[in-house]
Amino acid sequence: MPKSGKQRILVVDDSEMNREILTDILEEDFEVIEARDGVEAVNYMRSFGEEFAVVLLDIVMPRMDGFNVLEIMNAYKWIQSIPVIMISAENSSSYMVRAYELGAVDYIQRPFDATVVRRRVLNTIMLYAKQRKLVGLVEESIYEKEKEQSLLINILSHIVEFRNGESGLHALHIQTMTDIILQDLVRYTDKYKLSAKDLTLITTAAALHDIGKIAIDDALLNKSNPSQQEKDEIKKHTLYGEEMLSKINAYQSEPLLNIAKEICRHHHERYDGKGYPDGLSGDDIPISAQVVSIAVVYEYLAKEYNHDKAVDMILNGDYGSFNPLLLKVFMRVSDKIRSELHLNSAGGKSRYDVSRISREVIAHKELGVSRRMFDMVEQERVKYRFIASLSGELLAEIYFDPVTMEFIGDSAEKLGVDRHIADPLNDEKIKACLGENNLAAFKEKLLAATKEEPSFDMDCEIKAGGKNYMCKLSALVLYAYNEDKRKSAAEGAIVRAVLKEG
Repeated sequence: MPKSGKQRILVVDDSEMNREILTDILEEDFEVIEARDGVEAVNYMRSFGEEFAVVLLDIVMPRMDGFNVLEIMNAYKWIQSIPVIMISAENSSSYMVRAYELGAVDYIQRPFDATVVRRRVLNTIMLYAKQRKLVGLVEESIYEKEKEQSLLINILSHIVEFRNGESGLHALHIQTMTDIILQDLVRYTDKYKLSAKDLTLITTAAALHDIGKIAIDDALLNKSNPSQQEKDEIKKHTLYGEEMLSKINAYQSEPLLNIAKEICRHHHERYDGKGYPDGLSGDDIPISAQVVSIAVVYEYLAKEYNHDKAVDMILNGDYGSFNPLLLKVFMRVSDKIRSELHLNSAGGKSRYDVSRISREVIAHKELGVSRRMFDMVEQERVKYRFIASLSGELLAEIYFDPVTMEFIGDSAEKLGVDRHIADPLNDEKIKACLGENNLAAFKEKLLAATKEEPSFDMDCEIKAGGKNYMCKLSALVLYAYNEDKRKSAAEGAIVRAVLKEG
């Protein structure tokens, strides 16, 4: 909204007299900007964009006519958010038809009546306002649904990892690699006709690839040297996963569920037909499962050996046959995968994270950036609380404005401190538990954290319940976008403690 508080209108006409007439009609209700031709109009739209409530556009002008302006607005998709009313002395039906085909919402012929112009401008603005509100409501609904789906999927994948003795990063690594490979694949070829929505669905569903392992006995799942019969039983997780998802009757028409089912069943298939459970070959294997398959194999081999060895083994076919097209993509992005997974493991925010979040923010621009970032942070908090409660870790959250601390679950009880603490860095019970030197060191590390290096660890000795414990403290500073300050700011931190008797 302009400083005047009035909505802004762009009047485009090569005739100074016509511009003055329209300005006189509208300036009482609107801030009017005048452009002498199409070139000036396009420059104004580049500068002010959606700040224009409506554009009044002449057709016949030097340098660039009204139709050319409409074509540019279509090319840049400005026409979707900026309504255009054509005002012209041209009364040919062909002119009108072309204007409407190019996205104009109204056509007013000269000479015109001032009251009619004002009324039609107001009607157009109100119509677009209602349309934006409706689009916002629809996007809000879709966004809430996707947020809930993503949260539940990630919690389920973490449960599988917890039972399988994984680090807690396995699902994130698979999703990261899946997204990187898919993004490069669609740049490299249009063979698989994957839309941006398809990429999001596949990447999200990738976290569920091993959900069937929930049906496998813990002892068998974590056995170091299983027999062949036991290996065959473990392989059935592909079938169990699909079966579990197939029993969710209410959502069988959901694309996400169907993609998750095909990934669950087929992520151990091989391009030459020597995989399981169905022995599919070539592109009979869904592309979603093909991509996740490479990610899963890389994750396993990189853990057993190292990045370079894992890449060489995959490219050489030492761990099964893969789509030659995907191997070219994988080879091209292998260095990117190494750097992204390293940053994930170190607790930092990688370029992948920034790219993914940026795409999601752009896709939900009606919601506002600060709201979107807040919800992403909140999702991570919910997941982390859940996983910490399973593993017996102590968990707390620190908020910076004002400085307060909240312990999660029974963490406060175990440490003998209050659940809510108003000034944790000067609290006597915290000092008695952690010790003044440890508390000072923790505060120093907390203040030294940056957006580029937001996490840190420290080892110390603490007292809790009359006993001494060796403690590994880990903290992650959380950042969110502040719309008023137009920058990212530290909002707080998640603190984890793992205790061992000293």
